[in-house]
Amino acid sequence: MITAIVLIDCATDSIPEVAETLAAVPGVSEVYSVAGHVDLIAVIRVREFEQIAEVIAGRISKVPGVLGTESHIAFRAYSQHDLEEAFAIGLPEAD
Repeated sequence: MITAIVLIDCATDSIPEVAETLAAVPGVSEVYSVAGHVDLIAVIRVREFEQIAEVIAGRISKVPGVLGTESHIAFRAYSQHDLEEAFAIGLPEAD
């Protein structure tokens, strides 16, 4: 799985609509409205590297209200939560 984090600048009056539209884009797993120098942060998860360009340049950048994006490709995950889910096979935990 390839993960990218996309920082998104939006027209101020359209942040909720942009966030909802982005959340429905295939490959976008999460969208967060945030405080700081950007308006939204989207987490992209795809199986192939080529899909990153399709999702970001082909879909996210073309959503009305999106003024600009900055993308970061993740090399490795260090979250314990992510690691536990990656190895979970649905068995109950042993005591």
